[in-house]
Amino acid sequence: MAGVHNLTQVEAAERGRLLEVTGYDITLDLTDGHGNPGSDTFRSTTVISFRCAEPGAATFAEAAAAAIHSATLNGTPLDLSGWSPEKGLPLSGLAAENTLVVSGDFKYSASGQGLQRSLDPVDKEVYLYSQFETADAQRAYACFDQPDLKSVFTWHVTAPGHWKVVSNMPVESEEQTGFGAKTVHFTTSPRMSTYFTAICAGPYHEVRDSHDGIELGVFCRASMARHLDADDLFLITKQGFDFFHEQFGVRYPLPKYDQLWVPDFNAGAMENFGCVTHAESHYIFRSQVTDYEYEQRANTILHEMAHMWFGDLVTMRWWNDLWLNESFAEWASHWCNTEATRFADAWSTFLSIRKAWGYRQDQLSSTHPVYCEMPDLEAVEVNFDGITYAKGASVIKQLVAYVGLDPFLTGLRAYFGKYAWGNATFDDLLTELEAASGRELRKFAAQWLETAQVNTLRPVVETDADGNYASVVVSQEAPAEYPTLRTHRIGIGLYDLDGDRLVRRELIEADVAGDRTAITALTGVRAADLLLLNDEDLTYAKLRLDERSLATLVGHIAGFDSALPRALCWAAAWDMLRDAEMATRDYVALVVAGLPAENDVNLATATLRQAATALTSFADPEWAPNGWAALAGLAETQLAAAEPGSGWQLTWARAFITAARTPEQAAVLRGWLTGGSKPEGLVVDTELRWSLLQALSALGAAEESEIDDELAADMTASGEREAAIARALLPTPENKARVWAELTGPQAPPNWLNRSLLQGFQSTRQVALTAPYAEKFFEVVADVWAHSDSEPAQEFAMLAYPAYQISDETVALTDAWLAREGHPASLRRLVAEGRDGVLRALKARAKDRSA
Repeated sequence: MAGVHNLTQVEAAERGRLLEVTGYDITLDLTDGHGNPGSDTFRSTTVISFRCAEPGAATFAEAAAAAIHSATLNGTPLDLSGWSPEKGLPLSGLAAENTLVVSGDFKYSASGQGLQRSLDPVDKEVYLYSQFETADAQRAYACFDQPDLKSVFTWHVTAPGHWKVVSNMPVESEEQTGFGAKTVHFTTSPRMSTYFTAICAGPYHEVRDSHDGIELGVFCRASMARHLDADDLFLITKQGFDFFHEQFGVRYPLPKYDQLWVPDFNAGAMENFGCVTHAESHYIFRSQVTDYEYEQRANTILHEMAHMWFGDLVTMRWWNDLWLNESFAEWASHWCNTEATRFADAWSTFLSIRKAWGYRQDQLSSTHPVYCEMPDLEAVEVNFDGITYAKGASVIKQLVAYVGLDPFLTGLRAYFGKYAWGNATFDDLLTELEAASGRELRKFAAQWLETAQVNTLRPVVETDADGNYASVVVSQEAPAEYPTLRTHRIGIGLYDLDGDRLVRRELIEADVAGDRTAITALTGVRAADLLLLNDEDLTYAKLRLDERSLATLVGHIAGFDSALPRALCWAAAWDMLRDAEMATRDYVALVVAGLPAENDVNLATATLRQAATALTSFADPEWAPNGWAALAGLAETQLAAAEPGSGWQLTWARAFITAARTPEQAAVLRGWLTGGSKPEGLVVDTELRWSLLQALSALGAAEESEIDDELAADMTASGEREAAIARALLPTPENKARVWAELTGPQAPPNWLNRSLLQGFQSTRQVALTAPYAEKFFEVVADVWAHSDSEPAQEFAMLAYPAYQISDETVALTDAWLAREGHPASLRRLVAEGRDGVLRALKARAKDRSA
């Protein structure tokens, strides 16, 4: 992967030992010198003050510039012949007190890494925002780009006069500088790490508010202003601050909290201190959405806010503790969502969406402990994964259950107090939690954080002649190659049928350890219709149901009053399917029987997505058309019964679009698009029109001229993105060749186009059409990786892998590629993960065939 120095942990430790960085003064000129936005590069001048513990020593600074015009150390010009963006800037003969001044031209980014430049197709205005995690601050200014070399930052930014400029701190002053430009000076920040410093600039639309002494701002591009629902964004933000202030016992430390919804963003959001960036494409809703989308947005807002304490105020020393940074924010956001917002069932969404991601990731060949050594930045880049986020958050949730919430918060407050504005490790946090709880936690930590893979908990039930439990044993299983059996604090729920309702009679808590744990408290107790392990979802484990419980579930999965036990049962069925213990046709039958009575739209959305994945990957291809027909029939029936204009109607409309496979179903979609015939009350607005047109494109039932017409009516950044997907879906060999050439050519597409082309290139409806590209993928992937920035490189490795070519041939092609020497470890990992998916699908298809 190209463009920056791949810092190693050894280098960072040595530089961290040597240096103390006392200040950055950064001046950016974002104009062309005539008051207009710059086009390719911007001028950046950085003054870094730092101390050296060993005068005379040597080190280096990062500066991933297009060109460095001058660099001086303590007033002496530096020899620039040893500098390159990949190597950094060598510094030798350091004094006890040092001043480094570096001035150069830095390139604007089109990959979403560094200082991203996006042109709005609506008003032709330029919008800039920074994205510096993991180590891309060096793409905008010279720095020591590692988390433990914190410092204070003072920014000065020259920009076109009509632009707004936003950074971590408030504006101190502005001055006019000629040609209609202005220079904005910001107040000096407290100590922070380079990776969450921030600069955003452009003619952003701004709405302001304040809460509890904190100035609040929300921003978006001017062309998106009418879609910015600032009231809801401020509501969630205020609820988050109130909750975290009370629970953490430490106030948010900056005077303002700005949030910007920005274009062409690679992730969901980024926790820049006091200047959070969010993905506009995910979280500004141009069309009707359901509560699923609103809850996901609230969770992201709260996740980034939690980072203000955990990550920004107290920062990891090195990326080994990236898991803790993300896991804590993930846990805290769902906790806050449940307790402080309207999304009271957020833990069931965590289980059905986020934990499912963690379980999937943890069962790949690339599985790793939650805590693992990060030898260099390239290893970090691929570790923003389901283990780091979701499994880690599950471990935090289990830790809270293990020590109790009050002792956990007491330890947390002590940790914030002791390490504020500095760096700390997980060991430091454990020390505070042990002191607060009186419990020894090192064994817990070793068991959960230093071992990989997931356990399966299975009830072994015997009943007597009177229908009482003779014995209930929890059997714990682990994969042979990862044999760790963990200690689990779980709830066990006993549910009885009352008509169609499943009513919890009793909840007992138990510690499960080893391969067999007898639950003696249940001996002699009347057997339940459904026995649910891990009720309340306290631990991280796959679940199984005993025979009686499974029979009850098939007819009554919707009978639980609460969403969480339903989510646990849906998750158990999904895991059984993925592990080839349940046939796809039986899973689809459960979905068709159980979803009509589901009243949690988040759970329904997650389950419908899983059903589509099941039919794509896990169903016997001979039977799959029957499954798609059943799913389409379910959607059609529920669509007819849904309240007109409701979120449920939209949910079922989306499900029908996903399931549509036949010419008759394509004709139904065509009727919705043209308005010739559609369900009463269904709002066929901008985003739904694109979904319909993309489905028709994939089915060969749309012309390219229609895509042109639709784009003409929606000439926005979002429209360009959707049109690119629709065009890539057109099912001709010539079109797929065109898309492939664009993805693999010498000129990398901008990140939004790269992603759109990848999303449209392979389709579940076009498996045969893209089969020839299975072999081609292995011919080009190493070259694409070598010449791309890390984000587009990863996306190509994951989305262009022939995941839908489920065959022994694909496995053989992958094995042959993996057998070759010289591939980077991070790329090998992603390709091997693709292979894992094919192997799992082959096993599940065999199970379905045998059924």
